Amino acid sequence: MLGHDAVLTPRVACVIVNWNNWQDTAKCLISLREQSYKNLQVIVVDNGSSNDSVVRLRTNHPWAMIVENGYNAGFSKACNVGAALALEMGTDLVWLLNNDIVAPSDTTAKLVRKALENPQAGIIGAVLYYMHKSESVQAWGGGNINLWTGYSTHFIKPEKFGPNGYITFASAMIRREVFEKLGGLYEGGFMYFEDTDFGLRTQRAGWQLCVAEDTAILHKEGGSFDGKRSPVLERIVTMSGLSFLKRHAIFPPLAMVLFLGMKIGKRAMLQEWAALGAVLRGTRDWCTKKSVVSK
Repeated sequence: MLGHDAVLTPRVACVIVNWNNWQDTAKCLISLREQSYKNLQVIVVDNGSSNDSVVRLRTNHPWAMIVENGYNAGFSKACNVGAALALEMGTDLVWLLNNDIVAPSDTTAKLVRKALENPQAGIIGAVLYYMHKSESVQAWGGGNINLWTGYSTHFIKPEKFGPNGYITFASAMIRREVFEKLGGLYEGGFMYFEDTDFGLRTQRAGWQLCVAEDTAILHKEGGSFDGKRSPVLERIVTMSGLSFLKRHAIFPPLAMVLFLGMKIGKRAMLQEWAALGAVLRGTRDWCTKKSVVSK
């Protein structure tokens, strides 16, 4: 529950991760600067950008707090750094937000209102629309994940969250009590599957998931990569997917085989040999880092 002093206007900290993409981050920050909800602190965690992102963001957006990791620690680690700082500052709600998002000025207020109306909700999601096709829903807050195959689906209309449901971390407002209880995001994967992992753990800890259905956020998606089938992305998704299934699947060995079989089969069928090689490298990454990803 929120503290007595924060009942009407809880303190919100929005955590954004940047990596060599100050252009999208700047657009996101502009939209956050225009939020009607004023009890909002913005924290940008720079993941070791090799360009002039930090200088540009600090110069043009001095009102935002910029934290430098010094190296590319991965999405989960960067979010945990920002969230830990937010909690130290007395934040009631941590809003994880992708840097390639533009949020209308009433977004924070609507998310907070939903949190206040639903005290059992540990994570509050938003309705996401495609940046390039603003009339099309990208995700209605989140979706469900198949624990046999590791494949997830996004809701595109109001749906009930089942036990395998999750809120996409493109936009997820999380109560401080959830962070304190769960100890933050799982850092065993570099990126991807952190939202499904956190969604499952949140529900198992007794909280619910909900969506502020009157929100309408624009999400560019994929700003850090060259495309959905980028070999870099394939490698990371494979490693993180295996890590997730090892932790959450009903029968991990079978689930991991199904996950890899489907990925390898699809890439081979489409003759995407670079992507196929990336899947194999991602499998090797997981095998050689078991002491890290299986903790």
